[in-house]
Amino acid sequence: MLHAAWRSLLGRKLRLLTSTFAIVLGVAFVAGTLIFTDTLDRSFTSIFDSSVGDVVVQPTGAQQSGAERTTLTVPAALVDRLAEVPGAARADGQASGSGVFVIGKNGRVVGGQGSPGLWRNATGALAAGGVQPLQVVRGEDPQGQDEVALDAGTARRAGYGLGEKIRLVNVGRRAVLTPRLVGIADFPDGGSLNGASVAIFSTPAAQELFLQGRDVYNSVWVTAADGVSQEELRDRVARVLPRGFEATTGTKAAAESASDLLQAISFLTVFLLVFAGISLVVGSFLIVNTFSMLVAQRSRELALLRALGASRGQVTRSVLFEALVVGLAGSAVGLGVGVLLALGIRALFGRFGLDLSAQSLVIAWRTPVAAVAVGVLVTVVAAYLPARRSARIPPVAALRDDVAMPESALRRRFVVGTLMVLAGVAAGATGLFADVPRPGYWVGFGALLAMLGVATASPVIALPFLGAVAAAYRRVFGTTGRLAGQNALRNPRRTAATASALMIGLTLVTTMSIAGTSAKASVDQTVARTFVGDIVVSNAIGQAFSPEIAQRVERQPGVGSVTRLRSAETRVDGERAFLTAADPATLPDVLRLDLVAGSLADLRGESVVLSQDKAQELGVGVGDSIVLRFPEGRTRLRVVGIHDAAFASYLTTLGVLERGGYPVEDSALLVSLAPGADGGRVSDEIEKATADLPILTVKDQTEYAAEQRAPIDRLVLMIYALLGLALVIAVLGVVNTLGLSVIERTREIGLLRAIGMDRRRLRRMIGLESVAIAVLGAVLGLAMGLVFGIALMASLRDEGLEVTRVPWGSLGLYLVAAVVIGLVAAVLPARRAARLDVLRAIEHE
Repeated sequence: MLHAAWRSLLGRKLRLLTSTFAIVLGVAFVAGTLIFTDTLDRSFTSIFDSSVGDVVVQPTGAQQSGAERTTLTVPAALVDRLAEVPGAARADGQASGSGVFVIGKNGRVVGGQGSPGLWRNATGALAAGGVQPLQVVRGEDPQGQDEVALDAGTARRAGYGLGEKIRLVNVGRRAVLTPRLVGIADFPDGGSLNGASVAIFSTPAAQELFLQGRDVYNSVWVTAADGVSQEELRDRVARVLPRGFEATTGTKAAAESASDLLQAISFLTVFLLVFAGISLVVGSFLIVNTFSMLVAQRSRELALLRALGASRGQVTRSVLFEALVVGLAGSAVGLGVGVLLALGIRALFGRFGLDLSAQSLVIAWRTPVAAVAVGVLVTVVAAYLPARRSARIPPVAALRDDVAMPESALRRRFVVGTLMVLAGVAAGATGLFADVPRPGYWVGFGALLAMLGVATASPVIALPFLGAVAAAYRRVFGTTGRLAGQNALRNPRRTAATASALMIGLTLVTTMSIAGTSAKASVDQTVARTFVGDIVVSNAIGQAFSPEIAQRVERQPGVGSVTRLRSAETRVDGERAFLTAADPATLPDVLRLDLVAGSLADLRGESVVLSQDKAQELGVGVGDSIVLRFPEGRTRLRVVGIHDAAFASYLTTLGVLERGGYPVEDSALLVSLAPGADGGRVSDEIEKATADLPILTVKDQTEYAAEQRAPIDRLVLMIYALLGLALVIAVLGVVNTLGLSVIERTREIGLLRAIGMDRRRLRRMIGLESVAIAVLGAVLGLAMGLVFGIALMASLRDEGLEVTRVPWGSLGLYLVAAVVIGLVAAVLPARRAARLDVLRAIEHE
């Protein structure tokens, strides 16, 4: 039996090629994702290992970067005290943070898109374990107020050399800095910044620029003496620390910093693995169809094996053995393609500022294990049903001229599929409307179950559609159309299974089309309804900017008022909360906030205005108080109003954030014009006033709405690109099904040619059959995508996405594309059928 299975496999290499290709794509996604994320993990872990001392001392709750960045500092006197701790070789005050970006000679920001612009002071301290951190390797350390050193990568990309004046954009009180470049920094022990830029200042300059001229630091590195462990030194340091400060070992500090960052970008792994799963699900339909038709074509051979004494188990195992070989081959190739995919993903993220080129790819043991396990498991499971059916062929069937494969009852498939759809609807509703952990998993599982249920029931669902297509073909194309319609109806299970692969891809494309179009329409509605100002000034790279910018804008002729918006991250009742702060005196000039309770005039002192949804979630009303955990300690804010706008969940004053320990940095400026001012002229004046700051953009309401829509367009486009692979697999499924169908009907095609059907009509017949399959998949996919898309947007109404819009034009194009796909998929099978020798075809068994 093993010898027979090998001969069967080797005799059908080309027929199994497309099935193997489906496995290759799915496994490549899995392997590529795991390789890329492991590489990312190793790279960031290496960075953080070289950015901490043996023991790190900082204020409790302090953060130097991100939305949680604080103004908490360590006094210089404490540094001297820590240097005298027994077991400490030295202690160095570290002034560091983010928000300084280098402007290259071409006038553009270096990095910025996702990669931070960091700053720090120059010290001679070693990192944890004696590792040499980023330090000046060419030139000299900066000494004066107007001197700076840059990391080698940033200096190269910006085009600056030693001795040149450079330009820095700063989030501090001075918006633009023009120091002289005196040093080039790098990692002597090897390392990378992953695209980030670092500006190194002298300690007095860093304190003057970023710490308001005070003799303080953001943290302290305590270096352990020989023979003293990090834990021992931490315990000794902790005993001399005053209240409000904490000591952490370098190992723990590095792990926590890396863990926080990797957790923030963990969605990349989930995102890519989801599309790997989609490719594998779509590919499984292709594999089921391929093995079903191959088993059907080998039915006489398998029946003869049964007649010669082979057991059912032997027949089943021989088919599964073929599937195992296909799965192993596809997994091996997929693993190799996964390495190339990981390189491609790394290059793609490099274009957005996350440069991992200095880190070699990490292929952990789990990657090949997962790749082989996934590829083999999917292939064997997909081939199990055809293998089981092959074992049911009775030995006596070998005595007949034709062997009929046993088919499952369509009624039973319809009942099972219906139950799966109902279970999927229940799971999706649970995730959307019930209070359950990980609701996204419930919704995703429900959608998958519903799609598989429709695929299971599709042979019955497809019968009316295929009947209508057959009737239309007969009227339009005559005898050729009649034959094409009958061929599509001949085996509804095979036709529906082939169409189901296309259905899944188009279901997801349609859902994303509705979600993307609706999200953009919601953004437009929110901007039109809420923003009543005239001009928006914001940072093109999504970062905060210096408060000096607002002062420049206020001085421009024609400006009526400037409302500063600031944001910060904190916690309320242990949950993460994002605060928005503004001046309530000028806020009504630029934003329409319809309060359902309270008054915006009461927003002063320690107070807050909540969105209606957030007030309901917290169970508070006007007059109640909520407690927020700020860097400077817990703060109680009184609720003075509740609004129903799609704006800030927590709205407070600028003073609350400053007193709470957050830096004075603006995230956006909303400008209203003075009476009679010309908007275009005022915008031009603001652009001139901020011309030395290329990170800023000046927009009117229409341009602002377009800017808010841009990330949605990019996300949807990326999803389309990933779903395109699933559609490629689906097209291969149509090609494979038609190709195997031509082989299966070789004698029938020969007879048709013998009685007068020419090659052109034969190609047309196969093309029409292919179009019927593609359009069936498109109709099912569009229908399900409509349901999923509308349900998804209904569930997101509470998140501010209030508009549901169906892009009918795009859906029409998808249907036209399905017809084109059908015609293209039929080219090779139709060409093969047309080239068959008539006499040999008639003699074919």
